[in-house]
Amino acid sequence: MNDDLGRFQRILGYQFNDLQWLQLALTHRSVSGRRNNERLEFLGDALLNFVIADCLYLQFPDQDEGRLSRLRATLVRQDSLAIVAKEWSVGDFLVMGSGELRTGGFRKESILADTVEAVIGAMHRDGAELSLIQTCIRRWFGDRLLNLEAGDSLKDAKSRLQEWLQARKRELPSYEVLTITGEAHEQQFHVACRVSDTLTTEGVGASRRIAEQQAAAAALATLQPVKESP
Repeated sequence: MNDDLGRFQRILGYQFNDLQWLQLALTHRSVSGRRNNERLEFLGDALLNFVIADCLYLQFPDQDEGRLSRLRATLVRQDSLAIVAKEWSVGDFLVMGSGELRTGGFRKESILADTVEAVIGAMHRDGAELSLIQTCIRRWFGDRLLNLEAGDSLKDAKSRLQEWLQARKRELPSYEVLTITGEAHEQQFHVACRVSDTLTTEGVGASRRIAEQQAAAAALATLQPVKESP
């Protein structure tokens, strides 16, 4: 177990002083008779929102409170946190009850996202200074944070593609899973997005939803004209 925790700490880039905090952060509520990570999740959620808000405050000095709030929401919502969790391979380290394991809990985006928040809460209870937590969060969010633009659409690619087609009275897209590869805990979905008979794009991701979003984004990039510079 300690070998696994050591590997996870190397992925995080943070060494816990008390491994019990990390063990607790990785323990799902489905484990009976043991403390779980729900309280740490509550704490980590508040810390994450503060750190991301601080980053956006500095990054976008001309944006008002409402726009900053919406930008923050794009970064701390469930699917965004689940992507971070998958980059950490959280599913390999989670401690779960047998029922949740049988239903593939280690792949559920809600559980993965909650675990990211719990880990952040655990770092705080372990004694990590706020400046160190900020540094870690900035690293974990990386280009997702640095490349965010004030004018970014808050809608996901599938929604934007549907609206683009509807506005032009064109047939809505269809999605098809082409292949699913890999072991149960680290599957890769290969999905096609078809727009009538004129365009087919593909996407790959750790869930069907992520793969569909990638395929939709590729379709949008093909369909939408490139904006000319002023």
